[in-house]
Amino acid sequence: MNQIISKRFEKPDETLSFPNFNALIVVLDETFVAKVVNQPGWRWSKDTKPRVGTPSCQFHHQGIILSGRMHTMLDNGTECTIGPGDVYDIPPGHDSWVVGEEPAVAIEFRHGAAWARPAISGERVLTTLLLTDIVNSTPIAAQLGDVAWKKLLAQHFDRVRLELDRFRGREITTTGDGFLAMFDGTERAVACAASIGRMAQKDGIHIRAGVHSGEVERHVDDVRGIAVHVVTRVASLAGPGEVLISDSTLALLEGSHLTFADAGEHQLKGLRGTRRLYRLQEQHH
Repeated sequence: MNQIISKRFEKPDETLSFPNFNALIVVLDETFVAKVVNQPGWRWSKDTKPRVGTPSCQFHHQGIILSGRMHTMLDNGTECTIGPGDVYDIPPGHDSWVVGEEPAVAIEFRHGAAWARPAISGERVLTTLLLTDIVNSTPIAAQLGDVAWKKLLAQHFDRVRLELDRFRGREITTTGDGFLAMFDGTERAVACAASIGRMAQKDGIHIRAGVHSGEVERHVDDVRGIAVHVVTRVASLAGPGEVLISDSTLALLEGSHLTFADAGEHQLKGLRGTRRLYRLQEQHH
């Protein structure tokens, strides 16, 4: 049944405090909304880094500045100052600090995961991994030449990142001409793989994709574990334009509108035993 949810920051569901920093958090269904106050002199690398232990802030910030000014520097050197009325999207991997003598007050939003609580380094979490790869990339690159290939690859990467954002996936790393990403929703991971495939075809290329669900060990901006090896092997068995999923992923998709065909039992290189894989059937849009 539809309902209206109304809450006030004066009665928060959660609070979070660090030196010179305070956040009042309310939860609206699956969305976390935080009122964040950073005092003059606050800097992430000085006040917060000692408590979380990561080289830079690994939280994805989206919100609007109500008052005061903040300056942010990404790990790649990109910098930006934001002030009242600015709506911002700051990716993981950055340092931020208050500019001037006025507190910086912002409202931030987070969907599907607790606000400002990235996984502890070394923590094991259950996730769904997606690995993509461009089919026949070497001959395509040779045919196009370096300049045209780099342009095509950059365009493809932009499209993939848009789809990851749309389906709320988190990019872990690029793998030459592909991506490794993780999702907290299994159906979204598979749907994202299919959407990336359709986008690639518009650029005249085909991708193969593998999806596997299992436990991984989080290490700041990386993941490790057998699940990473499994999804790599699953993806390698997919044909052009195909999305293959593992049996553990299929088990989490019970009740989904997605349909799959049995792709048979496979011995995954370097892993013990066999796994039954499933091929995503074409979805009509």
